[in-house]
Order: sequence, then C-alpha cells, then structure tokens
Amino acid sequence: MRYYITTPIYYVNGEPHLGHAYTTIAADILARYHRQKGDDVFFLTGVDEHGNKVAQAAAERGLTPRQHVDQLAPKFRRLAERLGATNDFFIRTTDAEHEAFVQQFVERMKAAGDIEKRSYGGLYCTACEGFWYERDLVDGKCPDHGLEPVWLEEENYYFLLSRYQDRLAEMFRANPDFVKPRSRYNEALSFIEQGLDDISISRSSITWGVPVPWDPEQVIYVWVDALINYLSALTYARPGEDLVERYWPAVFHLLAKDILKFHAVIWPALLLSAGYPLPTGEFIHGYLLMGGAKMSKTRGNVLDPFVVMDQYGIDPLRFYLMREVALGQDGVISLEGFEGRYNSELANELGNLVSRSVSMIGKYRDGRIPAAPADAVLRDVAAEGEAMVRASGAHYDAVEVTAAVETVWEYVRRLNRLVEEEAPWKLAKDEAQADRLDMVLHGLAAGLRLVALAVYPVIPGTAEEILRRLGQAHGAADLLLEKATWGGLTPATVVVGAPLFPRIEAGA
Repeated sequence: MRYYITTPIYYVNGEPHLGHAYTTIAADILARYHRQKGDDVFFLTGVDEHGNKVAQAAAERGLTPRQHVDQLAPKFRRLAERLGATNDFFIRTTDAEHEAFVQQFVERMKAAGDIEKRSYGGLYCTACEGFWYERDLVDGKCPDHGLEPVWLEEENYYFLLSRYQDRLAEMFRANPDFVKPRSRYNEALSFIEQGLDDISISRSSITWGVPVPWDPEQVIYVWVDALINYLSALTYARPGEDLVERYWPAVFHLLAKDILKFHAVIWPALLLSAGYPLPTGEFIHGYLLMGGAKMSKTRGNVLDPFVVMDQYGIDPLRFYLMREVALGQDGVISLEGFEGRYNSELANELGNLVSRSVSMIGKYRDGRIPAAPADAVLRDVAAEGEAMVRASGAHYDAVEVTAAVETVWEYVRRLNRLVEEEAPWKLAKDEAQADRLDMVLHGLAAGLRLVALAVYPVIPGTAEEILRRLGQAHGAADLLLEKATWGGLTPATVVVGAPLFPRIEAGA
C-alpha cells in the first residue's frame, strides 16, 4: 500500500514554534507507523516563502524577502531534524522546480476555461493572506486572527470556484471520510453549501511571488502557490524521478483547523480544474492551548519545545504532546503537565519497568533471558500483548494516536502488575520456584519487546533503546509489525544501563 503524508508548509514570517513542532511530530508518527506496516511511504514537509506577510517581515528586519527566507528556512529544516522527523523531502516554495510547476498548473486551469481577469474588491486579512465574506467575520474581525480586515481592490485573475460548487458538494457526500474528524467535515460541507464565490488567484500589488506565466506583472496568490507544493514536490524530490504516478492521489494531508477552508474546499477545486485526482483524505487537528488563555513564565505554564528537547530529549516531548491532547481536539498543555506525565508514566511506569526487568534478568539469570516454561499466566500475558499490538494498530490506522498510546500503556501497567504479583525477588530465594521465575522474567522481556514495537512511532529512540537493552535487533526490518509476536523474542544477553527517564525533581 502507498501512503503519502504531508504537513502544511510552514510560513516563514517568523521563528518556528510549538505549533509547527506539533504537526510535524503527528505526521512523523503516522509515517513511522505506516512504514512498520510495510507500506510504501513518502513524507513531505517544508516552508511557504512567498506572499505579502513574508515581504513585510523582511522589510521590518531591513532585509530583502530572499535574504529573509534564506535565513529562516534552514531553522525550520533543523526543527524537523531535531524532532526526529523522517521526512523524505523538505520543500521550499522558492525552489525553481516548484515555481515552474505552479506556472504549469495554473496554465492548465486557464486552458480549462476556469480563469478570467476581473476588477475585485473584498475584505482582506493580512495575517492569513485571505479574503473573508462579511458573513464569516466575528464582530467585524477575522475569526482566526482577531484582526479587522481591510478593503482591498485591484484587477486580478480569478478562479471560477463557483463552477465547482455542485461537484465539490457531490464529492463530499460520496466520501464522508474525506475530512476527519466529522465536525470538520461538516464545517467544510456547510461552507460549500452556503455558496462559493469566485476567488482572486493573483496579486498586482506585490512582487514577491511566482509570476503569472501569461502576465508577469502579477504574481500568483500565495495560497494557490502553497497548496500546489503537495504535487510539485513529487516531481523533483528524487532527482531524475517523477513520483506523481507512484504516490498521487494516495495522499493524506495533516493540518490545523485554521486552514481548513483552503485545504478542504479550494484545494480540491483547484485539482479538479487542473485535471488531477483528489487526495485520499485530510485530518484536521486542533490547537494547543498553553495552560489557558494567559501565559506567564513566572507561573511556569509556558512550554518551550526547544528547552524541553535540550533538557529531556525529543521523545518526552513527542510523548507528552500526543498523550495529553487527542489529535483532532484542542487541548491545554503546560510545563507542570509535562513534568507530571514524565514522572508518572515515562519514569515510574515504563522506565522503571525496563530497569527492573533488565536488572532482575542480570541478577538472577546471569544476564541471559531465560526460555519460558509453559504456564497459564504467561499464556494470558502473551495473548494480552499481541491483542495490544492489534488494538494500538487499529487506533493508529484511525489517526487516534492518543488512544494508541493509552492502549500500550494499559499493557505497560499489566506488566508492572505481573512484577508485583509474582515478586521475582521472592521466587529467586526458592530453588523450587526456578521455572516460575524463568516464566516471569521471560514474560517481562517478551512483553517489553511488544511494548517497544507498538510505541515506536511515538517515541522511536526510546523503543530502539529498550530493544537494545533486551539484546534484540532493532533495524528497520526488525521493527515491522509483522514481527510483533510473542514468539519473536530472541534468546539474548541483556544490557543494564542508566534510567531511561531520570525523574524530574520538584524545583529542578
């Protein structure tokens, strides 16, 4: 199966922040999971470098737009690297190949008779670089940015979006899973059913953008330019290869709710006009609210992803963001919440389980995982472990990452109960209980191996370290879910190491 996952391309009018990290982490989790399934995966992220906001930000810094984007784009690339993202390509919309493809794309729209020149006046929000209908404003302001839009009037090229209203509505009704979650599907369909007006797709008032191929005095509207990246990247991501036929339309767009209209309504219409198949689907996630409406460093409710990564590593950040906030919903996060999850679940439940299991195998069986004698308890733990792998996989398939992690953690707690119920330190004192001790130690090792494979998409470095400490192979082929069986545990010598997650002490 082919699986093409994208993040939105991030706007380089400012520094990368937690919102960018959140979407990239979520996309990486889905990419890693689908690779574990054996799917043919392509993962795209990158930056959106054109438009008036970028030109304004550059001017405020006393730079040209090109100087500005050349300074900021590498920071977004480094963010992806620091997050452990396994993206196959990082696109910049200033890439010559992208700009040429955009021009070809709009030429196809023009050839279809869907573009005409008009004078236009509309309410324009400079923050989102988009026009708003007056009916959609909230107290006269942009609902996404809280800014009062300005009246903008100029002669532009128009995309006849209204032509596609019926086709889009029909497509939505025929594909109820096109946009998830359902509330966002309903929102997009409602927008279509209210009536679609034709939209301006060029600007004559700015110069920082892709020139309209038949009228270089105008540039293509930044949102049209940006959306086309999902296709253009496939034409040059691998030198000498055109991957469009291989991966399109097996594409899954992951994005935040503030850009739903562009992706769920305008983008499909652009594709229909240019003669391309529509994406497989889109998933819309919510916002991270930092400890409520008011953020204050003195209150300790500001979570800086870069500080967290520097101090605790990337896996704790990946874990916390997916554990705390169900993908698709808004959620409150805070440094206090991070520390609580870190100590209770990563340090106490998973980290301590790994340390105890490896240490006991080292102490009672000279570091060698024992073979497992037949036992009803072990059969139950084995069955529960394999059921956990299946259930977590079903959640990943449904883009329910938080639920997948909860499923894994229920099994982590089951293994911790096995330790408490069987008390290996007591069994070790009675030679008659040697088989029972072998059963417990084998069960802990086999169970932890399944935990590592199931949680790998979320905390990949930790998962690989657990496998290393258990003496298990952890190359790409070893991480495939088809290997996630109880009997897949290899007799091996364990490696004792420092705590995976040293506890965070109060006031540290």
